[in-house]
Amino acid sequence: MKRICVVGVGYVGLVTAACFADLGNRVSALDVSEQRVENLKKGIMPIYEPGLDELVKRNVNSGRIKFTTSYKEALEDAEYAFIAVGTPSGESGEADLQYVEAAAKSIAKNMNGALIIINKSTVPIGTGDWVADIVKGAQPKQVDFSVVSCPEFLREGSAIADFMNPHRTVIGSLDKDAANKVAHLHLPLRAPIVITDLRTAEMIKYASNAFLATKISFMNELADLCELVGADVKEVAAGMGYDARIGRHFLDAGLGWGGSCFPKDVEALAFMAKEKGLNPRILNDVMEVNNERRITAVTHVKKMLGGNLKGKTVGLLGLAFKPNTDDMRYAPSIDITEALVQAGVNVRVYDPVAMEVARPLLPANVKMFHDAYELAADCDALMVITEWNEFKQLDLEKVKSLLKSPIIYDGRNIYDPKVMKEMGFTYRAVGR
Repeated sequence: MKRICVVGVGYVGLVTAACFADLGNRVSALDVSEQRVENLKKGIMPIYEPGLDELVKRNVNSGRIKFTTSYKEALEDAEYAFIAVGTPSGESGEADLQYVEAAAKSIAKNMNGALIIINKSTVPIGTGDWVADIVKGAQPKQVDFSVVSCPEFLREGSAIADFMNPHRTVIGSLDKDAANKVAHLHLPLRAPIVITDLRTAEMIKYASNAFLATKISFMNELADLCELVGADVKEVAAGMGYDARIGRHFLDAGLGWGGSCFPKDVEALAFMAKEKGLNPRILNDVMEVNNERRITAVTHVKKMLGGNLKGKTVGLLGLAFKPNTDDMRYAPSIDITEALVQAGVNVRVYDPVAMEVARPLLPANVKMFHDAYELAADCDALMVITEWNEFKQLDLEKVKSLLKSPIIYDGRNIYDPKVMKEMGFTYRAVGR
């Protein structure tokens, strides 16, 4: 049993803390938000993630995890301190490291014994060295410590499974002993462990996310060509995916990527390249293609409605950037909703879990509904924004009877175009 402190109980921090506790470690999870910590003590989760509620409660009841706002309490006898705070995008696309800096200074002031400080947050190349300098300069008295980079590769909606069954664990440090100790901490996960230097580990995280985002943007650009030449992008993706050099994952065309990682990580990597005098042409195009997807969707709906959106009622099925999460960060639904409202559309929305999070992010006149059928009543058109399973199983005959006109724009390709046509829908998908 290891004694672990996790700083930050947001998405990454809370999953990390709960999973390490479930592996039998004693974990202190710290956050500067008193309200968030009090809610967690009451069993109220700050995010929606399948299985997280049960995992946290089980480990709270077993005494393996506790929540606190006190660095002194959290670091008492700790052997490892994970920094898992947010690194949002700054004005120019750079990663904002103010929360990492604050965590590093607080750890330095409160650590009472030798400590391995582990950057779990996604941070620019060189941050590990910077954190080491901060800790060294902020210590009231010299205490031995090492800094290690151990980037996370969690997907929202499957974060617990991703933590417990990772493709690999990446560990970066100039201190071999510290790297080996962090590797030992991850041994129960029985995954390949890559040990390298700090800066290479930090780059692996950015490079991985940027490459996955590139695959998505490539398929979205290809989808436009498929529509013009009469090919089906879903079958193209399937055919490509059998090639082991390419793989099937992240080849789904749609409304583009969003969430907390891809947008800010691609932007941050491009910013770092520009800072070094490079021209990140591919990264810039990846972002441009992705941003265009939202406007393209609205343009298609306008054509389906005869070229006029003003006064029409359009319902959005889904708001979160992907299913099985309530995360609205960089969600396509935000841009699409704003564009529709500006065009004079009466916008209706429904999402199984993201409604509360979405409310303050959408225009005030957007109407929210409690289920898909209530939403569809008297709509001029529906748009599929998030591929929730419940939307795949809708009674489409009922939906058709409720709509003012049987028009559906499927931004996630969840329906069969042939079936939709046979049912009498005016239907358009992406790249099909």
